[in-house]
Amino acid sequence: MQSVPRVGILGTGSYVPEHEVTNESLVERVTDTTPEWIASKTLIEARRFAAPDEATSDLAAEAALAALARAGIPADRVDYLIVSTSTGDSPQPPTASLVQHAIGAHRAAAFDINVVCAGFVFGLALANSLVATRPDAVVLVVAADVYSRILDFSDRRTAILFGDGAGAAVVGAVPAPYGLVDVELVTRGDEHELIHVKAGGSRLPASADTVGDGDHLFRMNGRGVREFVMAGVPPVLAGLLKRAGLAPQDVTHFVPHQANGVMIGELVEAAGLGAARTHLVLERFGNTGSASAAIALDVAARSGALLSGELVLLAGFGGGMSVGAALLRWYAPNG
Repeated sequence: MQSVPRVGILGTGSYVPEHEVTNESLVERVTDTTPEWIASKTLIEARRFAAPDEATSDLAAEAALAALARAGIPADRVDYLIVSTSTGDSPQPPTASLVQHAIGAHRAAAFDINVVCAGFVFGLALANSLVATRPDAVVLVVAADVYSRILDFSDRRTAILFGDGAGAAVVGAVPAPYGLVDVELVTRGDEHELIHVKAGGSRLPASADTVGDGDHLFRMNGRGVREFVMAGVPPVLAGLLKRAGLAPQDVTHFVPHQANGVMIGELVEAAGLGAARTHLVLERFGNTGSASAAIALDVAARSGALLSGELVLLAGFGGGMSVGAALLRWYAPNG
């Protein structure tokens, strides 16, 4: 019987737009707040907004090319291209098809997934399955969002959090003992109303009234989301580690969705991950949706912080409501 290959990350990449929006400049649009209040509640100091001529596929393509370059793999070698986004260029076609065309991955089967801020980890889980069944496959997982286009800047609870960006990972076979150890995916559809964009789909199609009422803008029940994360994420992480025969203190690096810096600190404590190095980029980039964990992973990888053999725990959580966790033994051929 043919052995199942080890599946891991061969290279990472990320991209954020040039336009930086500091807390000081954001309060010119978001009333009833101050730069100090934003920083104290979120630990976010700045975020990036896409230029008027930039769409999600543009950011995704830049991150994808960076990941391929780091992996040393040409775009025409990619077999599958997965784009995770909840802010696609348009309802149709899939944003992945635009990214495929932009980067020249003409052999790749390309498709989108939408698991909001948990999407990057869900994409890695899909890539793991694809390579497990076809060991020579190369899968490019890209997570990208342009939330600046759907924010309600009169709502300080959400408008202060989000920025735009993209992150990517090239996934393929790696030598033992490296690669993905295990993944855990959870969805709680009964909590779907905590995060939503009400209009623009088949239940409430676009109209002058929906636009006038702001129903195409992002809405979030912040208190409800915090309660969901604190109650739902630590058990998922604990279960994943237990199944792998590991304890929280065995984790070297924790790379979470960059939702809110204060909440992540509480999550680290609740999950018993204080001994791990938690990687945060939200101070500079804010919450970039599905891309946030991917960007944080790339920044950590490019800095040289992730060494071969170290345990890396990824966690994504967001609308749906969904949680995704992935445990990797990091593969760094040169380190």
